[in-house]
Amino acid sequence: MHALHRKILLVSLKVGDLLLATLAYGLASFLLVNFATGPTFSGFLSMRIKLGNFLVFGVALLAWHLIYSVCHLYETKRLYTAREVMLEILKATGLAAACLLVIAALFKIRMITFPFLILFWAINSLALLASRALLRRLLGEIRKYGRNLRYTLILGTNSRALEFARLLRAKPEWGYRNLGFVDEPWSGLTDFYRTGNSLVSDFDGLSQFLRNNIVDEVAIYLPLRSLHAQASAVAALCEQHGITVRYDSDVFGVSTKRTPAEDFDADPYFANSREHRDGWAFVLKRLFDICSSFALLLLFLPVLVIVAGLIKLTSPGPVFFLQERIGTNKRRFRIWKFRTMVADAESLMPQLEAKNEVSGPVFKIKDDPRITRIGKWMRRSSIDELPQLINVLKGDMSLVGPRPLPVRDFHGFSEDWQRRRFSVRPGITCLWQVQGRSAIGFEQWMELDLKYLDEWSLWLDLKILAMTIPAVVKGFGAV
Repeated sequence: MHALHRKILLVSLKVGDLLLATLAYGLASFLLVNFATGPTFSGFLSMRIKLGNFLVFGVALLAWHLIYSVCHLYETKRLYTAREVMLEILKATGLAAACLLVIAALFKIRMITFPFLILFWAINSLALLASRALLRRLLGEIRKYGRNLRYTLILGTNSRALEFARLLRAKPEWGYRNLGFVDEPWSGLTDFYRTGNSLVSDFDGLSQFLRNNIVDEVAIYLPLRSLHAQASAVAALCEQHGITVRYDSDVFGVSTKRTPAEDFDADPYFANSREHRDGWAFVLKRLFDICSSFALLLLFLPVLVIVAGLIKLTSPGPVFFLQERIGTNKRRFRIWKFRTMVADAESLMPQLEAKNEVSGPVFKIKDDPRITRIGKWMRRSSIDELPQLINVLKGDMSLVGPRPLPVRDFHGFSEDWQRRRFSVRPGITCLWQVQGRSAIGFEQWMELDLKYLDEWSLWLDLKILAMTIPAVVKGFGAV
């Protein structure tokens, strides 16, 4: 499950919680009336059709949502025990019932009596507990089968590091997978090897390991008194890659914009993550991607069909060009594009390497001899990019984000700071796309991508989308 999918799940959870609270309110009213306590049920229904009562109930819904949020019901519960989750829910529903009592006193609602509040609290608590237990079980099973995973690298080989690895193995429902251990030679390595574990890298090779593997988090277990400099260097390296670092306290001196505390079986950690991937804006971005890509695919369906026919008529080979690209945190996916080159274009690339016209690891030639007759027109008009809307709909890409690069280009990166662009979902268009594309040097391209990451907002996305239209019409920088 992608981070964006998790956020969409949270929105659904918030709406579902309010629906359960509403149902609990209605069921408590029904049961109360059937026990002949308070006003008649018909009288209650008659009272509720007034506009003022709807507004009052709207206030109650808003208050319940705020209470649930303050009680941490919408923070990640991947590492929580069932008891901890239950206590949070009971606390939240108790405060919701107390809030309802205050609202009843303020607006003089006769239906809300003490027996009603007890019924409401009990029904709402049972409903929330059942829904969370079901969701927890479902997500746990999904993670056991290899979905929604977080890939973790452990820095250190002492007893605490081994205990952390054991804990991850014992809790597959958490969805954490240990990639291995990183350390330098020391006297305790003999005991470490006896446990059947092995090192995947030393400190010097860690940068290369991060470049070539999917790593979501690095957990640091080095003795800080003697290896503080090494731990600090690793934390800074992970920040360059956009990788979350887990550590006991803020002792490394890296810039930390967000440090949410989490527990691994009551053992507190701080997670340092530079990219902003939470909040309503992030959810709205994904919802906008889904709705827009679906609508655009329907709108451009006639164009897609016509272009597919022209490709078939003008050159032998498949209609679509499917290529492996680097996605979020170096996860690979297959990108969809209309084929603009001859069918064996990739095998011809080594013969053309000397003619590359752009700096850095990327490969582009203005008058590439592999481009077909119709391919040059498709590239100039960016029509070859339209099938990427399928990738957006699937969740591999976003409408706006750093352009996804081929595996070949990724391996050509020489600076780790440039790799932070791979810590977010790639996009169809970006600042580089609207400011000149191939006319911009590689270093400036990377700086624009990181500028987008640091300054991201929904408004910035909308501005880039608006600027994309004239950039495509002019065809500036397209090769």
